[in-house]
Amino acid sequence: MTHPTIETLLNVVAKGDDKAIAALLAEDVQFLPPTYWKTWTGRAPVAAILGHVGQIFTEFRYRRIMGDGADWALEFQCKVGELDAVGVDLITLDNTGLITQFEVVMRPYKTVGALRDAIMERVMQDPRFIGFQSALS
Repeated sequence: MTHPTIETLLNVVAKGDDKAIAALLAEDVQFLPPTYWKTWTGRAPVAAILGHVGQIFTEFRYRRIMGDGADWALEFQCKVGELDAVGVDLITLDNTGLITQFEVVMRPYKTVGALRDAIMERVMQDPRFIGFQSALS
């Protein structure tokens, strides 16, 4: 049986709706992206990043859901532009069911690079990210 937070996440992540995603995140959530070795911390910046990612990915779908209790692995496939990708969202929930850690591993390298470029283009035009820079640890 899948946790209610995971069920909701399955339905909102690909839509790029940062407000719906934010409702699932703990205030001090940590996001570890596949595009570089830094961690984003905080509900607002993590929701914004995941919202942009949901708008960049096309043909996104979860293929397998594995987990129980606080720890979950959600295998996905998608496209970034014309490039295919597969990956895994590694999710940790707190005792209230909110996401405290969201780590993404993804391949191939070329698609991860295309995702990095697409994210950078978007965040450079998103005024929220000027304030979010302090959230990057």
